[in-house]
Amino acid sequence: MTPGRPSSTGGEASRDWATVLDELEGEVLAAESSLRSDRDDEIAAWGRRAEDWIPPSPALGPVPEDLRERAARLLQHQLAVAEELVERIIQSRRQRDVAARMSYGPPRPVASYIDRAL
Repeated sequence: MTPGRPSSTGGEASRDWATVLDELEGEVLAAESSLRSDRDDEIAAWGRRAEDWIPPSPALGPVPEDLRERAARLLQHQLAVAEELVERIIQSRRQRDVAARMSYGPPRPVASYIDRAL
């Protein structure tokens, strides 16, 4: 038993951790759905999120043994989605920068011919 942590039964801790993992998984699936929908505004919104994930209360204790494999798979899924989000945001910024240079660049001079024979 760790000082400062109440002892809990394995079933109670598993249930609480299962809820935490369910919420995290929902976030990852929502982010992945935005990526698959190809809606740039939603993808960019994921990159601008200001709220960070707050870890569960220390009273929750370590992840129970029966949920560790699920937590590890979820972490790998989160990392893959985060990497794809970063790649898409970078790609979008590059495309925006190229489009801005093309749209707002100085106009090319136009050739003018004057017939002096008149």
